[in-house]
Amino acid sequence: MGRAPAAERGTLTVLGCDGSYPGPGGAASGYLVEAAGVAVWLDAGPGTFANLQLVSDPGAVDAVILSHEHPDHWSDVDSYAVWLRERRPARPVPVYAAPGVRARSYFGEDPVFDWHQVEPSQRVVLVPSDAGSDGIRCSFSATDHGPPTLAVRVDAAGASGPVPVGSLAYSADTGPGWSPEELGPGIELLLCEATYTRDHEGEARHLSGRQAGRAAAAAGVGRLVLTHRRPSIAEGALAAEADEAFGRAVHLAAPGRVFEW
Repeated sequence: MGRAPAAERGTLTVLGCDGSYPGPGGAASGYLVEAAGVAVWLDAGPGTFANLQLVSDPGAVDAVILSHEHPDHWSDVDSYAVWLRERRPARPVPVYAAPGVRARSYFGEDPVFDWHQVEPSQRVVLVPSDAGSDGIRCSFSATDHGPPTLAVRVDAAGASGPVPVGSLAYSADTGPGWSPEELGPGIELLLCEATYTRDHEGEARHLSGRQAGRAAAAAGVGRLVLTHRRPSIAEGALAAEADEAFGRAVHLAAPGRVFEW
């Protein structure tokens, strides 16, 4: 699969990656996705708004995407609302959320946000304010989790052909009943949950490192980044079983780490 020139590649900046709860000094799930002139805050778990302010101006966020209603994936959006209210933005920030999230937010009716409920198989195109590019296309897929949970794939909106150049996919939370193959072929970078190691498989609707590696290999993804590790799980053990299952070295998410795609 071809690669776009470096200047045209998207970036994924990890704001938080702890699974289910933040460990000491850590933050739960949250990522800043930037491509084609668009900046998206993808999941907003506790601690991620503080880390967003370390790497970017929160006022430059074009949209927020929230994968599901578990608080370790969305609760910092309320802190963001308070920040926005102080600054009185010219327009509301679009929030694309799985069913159930808006009702849990204290700011579900606040005018600083423009809420949109997203359903599986839906596509959303986000364009930059300066209209300097076609923006990005976000495609969603229901995962194997408790509440309605949406994985998302991000492509350049103007990409054509069956395999777009440069694609990012995020599993959100899922058990082994979902596959990244459901988001289509040609995934360059897969950000996949791996909550625990193989000896914990079946404890909850999450993936082990082994299961994440197998799923990524079956989907033919280019690179695999593991996220959502439970703080009590050793990262070395998680990476080792994922490496073996994927067939090559995987990457581990960590706050501040940046990946190109």
